[in-house]
Amino acid sequence: MASNVNPTVRRRRLGQELRRLRELKGMTAEEVAERLLVSQSKISRLENGRRSISQRDVRDLCGVYEVEDQRIVDSLMEMARDSRQQGWWHTFGDIPYSVYIGLETDAESLRVYEPQLVTGLLQTRAYAEALVQGALPETSTAEIEKRVQVRMRRQERITADHNPLRLWVVLDEAALRRVVGSKLVMREQLEHLIEMSQLPHVTVQVLPFEVGAHPGLNGQYAILEFADAADSSVVYLEGVTSDLYLEKAQDVQKYAVMYEHLRAQSLNVEASRQFIADVAKAYAD
Repeated sequence: MASNVNPTVRRRRLGQELRRLRELKGMTAEEVAERLLVSQSKISRLENGRRSISQRDVRDLCGVYEVEDQRIVDSLMEMARDSRQQGWWHTFGDIPYSVYIGLETDAESLRVYEPQLVTGLLQTRAYAEALVQGALPETSTAEIEKRVQVRMRRQERITADHNPLRLWVVLDEAALRRVVGSKLVMREQLEHLIEMSQLPHVTVQVLPFEVGAHPGLNGQYAILEFADAADSSVVYLEGVTSDLYLEKAQDVQKYAVMYEHLRAQSLNVEASRQFIADVAKAYAD
């Protein structure tokens, strides 16, 4: 059953609190694992929020850390219970980037650099369908439709009346020039991109080819930031078979600085809209 509770974020918060308790106790993950007769990797995954945490896990860890305040134990137990509920995306079954969707659903702002494609939150349905078909040629029609539906559902954060997602997007010119689907699909996609960029909480900038070498040549990434100070920012790097999440302050800072360089080298907002409009007109011609 779907819930308003975000299980991904609950796992992260709970994991951070468990790590804090371990460090206060002066114990290493290896020592905790040895005490509980579990693997060190399990302790690491619990603290990183990469796996669900049972109430039994919380009880055992609180015992090891000698937490005497029952209110703290009860609060952690409640968070563990909430973390095992399902978010809206679970109704679609097994999807490959569910952890990211959970983070995106709760994020206050999102900064994205896309070197090859229009970012998912700003894609039209036709563009998304053609993209999935081209990128995953052996995928069934049903699976393609499921992925597209999830993408369309994610976009509700952009058009929400209350607390919409603050979105910054830097698009490489290649994302505008690469014909996904057809020229008609691309024209409609770019017109949609211009329309969405006029929302007060959406900023789109184009990084033209003439810039040459730039800090984003290593590929796509996203920086997620959260309203709750207890939730650290996350850098998301999408992979073919697995994704990477960076949460260390120095890593996030490095990508944030790199993003500011990308924005500085990109066309400003008005010039970007005109650039996109010119490319769309070329598709129409």
